[in-house]
Amino acid sequence: MNTTSASIRGGVARGLIELRQLFTAAPDLIGQFLTPAISLAALYLLRGRDYADSGMSVAELAVPGLLGSIIVFNGLFAVTNVLVLDREDGTLLRAKAIPGGMTGYFIGKIVTAAGSVLVQVAVVLAAGMAIIGGSSLDGPGAWATFLWVLLLSLLAALPLGAVLGAVLEGPRATFLLTMPLMGLIAISGIFYPITALPGWLQGVAQVFPFYWSGLGMRSALLPAEAVTIEIGESWRHAETAAVLGAWAAAGLLIAPVVLRRMARHESGSSMAARHEKAMQRAF
Repeated sequence: MNTTSASIRGGVARGLIELRQLFTAAPDLIGQFLTPAISLAALYLLRGRDYADSGMSVAELAVPGLLGSIIVFNGLFAVTNVLVLDREDGTLLRAKAIPGGMTGYFIGKIVTAAGSVLVQVAVVLAAGMAIIGGSSLDGPGAWATFLWVLLLSLLAALPLGAVLGAVLEGPRATFLLTMPLMGLIAISGIFYPITALPGWLQGVAQVFPFYWSGLGMRSALLPAEAVTIEIGESWRHAETAAVLGAWAAAGLLIAPVVLRRMARHESGSSMAARHEKAMQRAF
C-alpha cells in the first residue's frame, strides 16, 4: 500500500513538473498552440460568412467544435506519442526497473496530457470568444454542461491513447495514425455542420468521440437557437453522455490490460530489436 501511495504521489509530482516544462520551453509551447492558432486564424477570416439562415457565422459555429477536437485529438495523441517515444529511448524500461515505477510513470503521463489539454482549451476558448465571438458560458447550466462534456471527453480520449501507444511500434506508426484521425475530424462536424454531409458519413462520425465532444461543446457555448443546425434539431445530451461514456468505459477496461502486457514484454532485447528494425527501414 505504501509503495502504491508513493508511486501515485510521485507520478502526480512528475506530471506537474513535466507540465511546467511543457509550457516554459519555447519549442514545446509553439508545438502546443501552433495548430489551434492556425485554426483560429482561418476561422477569423470566415467570421463574416453566415451559415444558411442560422444567424451565426461559420466561424462562430466552429469554435466549440474546435475545442471538442482539441480535447479528444490532443488527449489521445499526447499519450500515444509519449508512450511510443519512451519505449524507443528506454525511458519505459528504466521506469520498469523501479518498484512502483510503472504506476508512477503512467500517472505522470496522464497528468501531463490532461493538464496540457485543459490549458489549451482555456486559452483557445478565451481567444475564440475575444476575436470571433458567438460563444459564451452563460449561466450555471452552460458551465455544468461544459464541465461534464470536458470530463467525459478526456476519459474517452486518454485511455484510448494509452491503448494505441502500447500497441503501435515506432514514431512512423504514430505519424501514420494522424491521417485517419484528421479524416474523422473532417467528417465530425467540427468545422462545418455535420448535417451538410451525406447520411452515411454522418453515421460513421457518430461512432467516434470527436463528433460527440464537439456537439456537447456547442450545446454549452452556443445560443439555444443554434440547435436548429444539428441532427434532429436536438443537442442530444443523453446520447452524448452514452457514447462518450461507452468509449471511456471501454478504454478504462482495456487500457490496464494492454499496458500490463506491454510492460511485461518490455526488455532490453525488445528495445534493441525495435532499434534494429528502425535502422533497416532507414537504409
